[in-house]
Amino acid sequence: MDKIKKFELMEKIVHELEDLRNSQQALIQKISKIEVDNIDLGNKRLEKDLPDMHQRVSDNLDTITSILEDFASQTDDYSSSNNISALREQGLK
Repeated sequence: MDKIKKFELMEKIVHELEDLRNSQQALIQKISKIEVDNIDLGNKRLEKDLPDMHQRVSDNLDTITSILEDFASQTDDYSSSNNISALREQGLK
């Protein structure tokens, strides 16, 4: 795999991780909304299961965020060390 293709794949993964992080944030918001709505309703099953679900999704979000930060840094380092912008300019000429 050439350097530009490898970098483009790395960028794609960064974007996919960002999408995954955003999805997890949306799940946390939805679970929180259901928890708030259930305060008035008082459904026992929701009271029992939602806090655990919230915690698991939150833990996943923390893991995804950590992976994203690390991988985005690796992608930036790869771009710098391989001078990807110059390689792309050469490919356009």
